[in-house]
Amino acid sequence: MSTARVRSWRGKLLAAGLGEPSVVKAYQLLRALMNTAVDDELIRRNPCRIKGADRYDVPERPVLTVAEVFAVADSIAPRYRLLVLLAAFTTLRFGELAALRRRDIDLEGLTVTVRRAQAELQDGRLFDKAPKSAAGVRTVSFPAELLDAVTHHLEHFAASGRDGHVFVGPQGGQLRRSDFRDDWVKAKKAAGVTAELHFHDLRHTDNMLASMAGASTRELMTRMGHSSSRAALIYQHMTSDRDRAIADRLGAMIRGGGGAASDPSEKAPAGP
Repeated sequence: MSTARVRSWRGKLLAAGLGEPSVVKAYQLLRALMNTAVDDELIRRNPCRIKGADRYDVPERPVLTVAEVFAVADSIAPRYRLLVLLAAFTTLRFGELAALRRRDIDLEGLTVTVRRAQAELQDGRLFDKAPKSAAGVRTVSFPAELLDAVTHHLEHFAASGRDGHVFVGPQGGQLRRSDFRDDWVKAKKAAGVTAELHFHDLRHTDNMLASMAGASTRELMTRMGHSSSRAALIYQHMTSDRDRAIADRLGAMIRGGGGAASDPSEKAPAGP
């Protein structure tokens, strides 16, 4: 094994069209294996010595303004309005939102508790599983300005019972990404935001807004449920009072951005 051979192997992966992030991860794994071989005195020198091969530049993702978040939320099917708002103002992932149950929502404390995340098997079956790490289990405060939207959603769209899913598909079953995708694309277009926006970018938007609201790095990582062991060792858990303050500041941004002007009852479906 030589550096030239490693360079050739890496070049073939890139030439074959494999994504740069995947190539970087493969290189990092090979380098780690070779480091172990050096430690075990199987080889004298690690051949993975290609400068820059262990990293790549991550493209900057879109960040929406508060007004743009509400524009998308108000353009999407009513049953998905709260899904957009919670993603943008609590930094929950799609899988975490899809797995939420009624008992995970505290209307008095204005919090959402993440206890599980949705996963999909290759055969299409859905199931809720524990988060990847202990940091993923967390309680996140949401702005008081979203309380009406949360209450409205629970009354009109959530499944019944304490264990009923907060977000369900059009036929009342578990929410699938495929059920949501077309509505998401139409809402982006109707709201006039960039077509490059991914749903996951709303999580990035919340992180940026929370940072603007004064959250520290430790508080941001805790709020996002960062799963790396390195982060878990460095950052301590934030207090619930401080998390409440961050959510209150996000609420002030919502009021200033025009989001509070939206009335979810105007989109309520006709009931029996």
